[in-house]
Amino acid sequence: MAVDFKDYYQTLGVPRTALEADIRKAFRKLAREHHPDVAKDKKAGEAKFKEIGEAYDVLSDPEKRKRYDEMGPGGESFGGFPGAAGGGRRRAQPGGGGAEQDYHFGGTTGFSDFFEQFFSGGASRSYGFPPDPEQAQRRAGPRRGGDIEGDILVTLEEAMHGTMRQLSLQTVDSRTGAEDVHTFTVRIPAGASEGRRIRVPGQGAAGHGGGEAGDLFLRVRIAPHPDFRVRGSDLYHDLDLAPWEAVLGAQIVVPSLDGAIKVRIPEGTENAQQLRVRGRGLPVGRTGERGDLFVVANLLLPTELNAEERALWEKLRETSKFQPRTESARA
Repeated sequence: MAVDFKDYYQTLGVPRTALEADIRKAFRKLAREHHPDVAKDKKAGEAKFKEIGEAYDVLSDPEKRKRYDEMGPGGESFGGFPGAAGGGRRRAQPGGGGAEQDYHFGGTTGFSDFFEQFFSGGASRSYGFPPDPEQAQRRAGPRRGGDIEGDILVTLEEAMHGTMRQLSLQTVDSRTGAEDVHTFTVRIPAGASEGRRIRVPGQGAAGHGGGEAGDLFLRVRIAPHPDFRVRGSDLYHDLDLAPWEAVLGAQIVVPSLDGAIKVRIPEGTENAQQLRVRGRGLPVGRTGERGDLFVVANLLLPTELNAEERALWEKLRETSKFQPRTESARA
């Protein structure tokens, strides 16, 4: 299946030499700007938001970025990139000695066909019956079809509330070229966490001799989000603070999956300090409990000062008794 090359660096507006921090900064800025909740044109905002998320998913992962960079700045090596001939599919040969078959998902990521082919994880097959042809022939009776595994990209909102997703699975017989596509609906439960496997009964490879079909297993991958990082059921939000907010304390509004909440920044908050907000993370399985939200302090210093500001900083330097080297030595 031919697809168009995607310039992910152009999508994020960063050079190919961009550092990881620059890529994340560009992603957060663009994602907040085009998030469907704030975009004037919801449909266009959602499409742009997916493009940005797709680019970040690849460029923020060192292994994926390396593979992507091997294609060249304009995709010069695109045609020879591993997997191009198979369209990102995984090939498997059924145990009865029949023809090899390719499997390709649609709708598992919500991203472009280019991403689906090369970076979504594709589909792989395990066998429900012996792969050796002679041994298979000796077995009488119906044989169960093999199981198929693949990835499914889930947004934080979907992981929070659960959702129904329509997927398609394309099977291609490599001998005859015959294609078969069937569409079905998958329920993504609330609390679906990174790496969790969702079983879809009967949506695997077809059985033989009247045997039942195998199952489909989808591995959950959490889509990148501009405001949160995910660790299990806990969420982490990086909060930029001015020096006086960290020293004097403050009340600051931060995002959560339940809407904006107010967080108290205690006096003397240090850089990288984590402030815990209980019960504002993702659901934990079927227990009804939820993980926590950790607000991570990120102290920023002003880089440009006018004359009045400079005078105030100089006065602070002259009057303050704080000695950072001495304090560090005591710690």
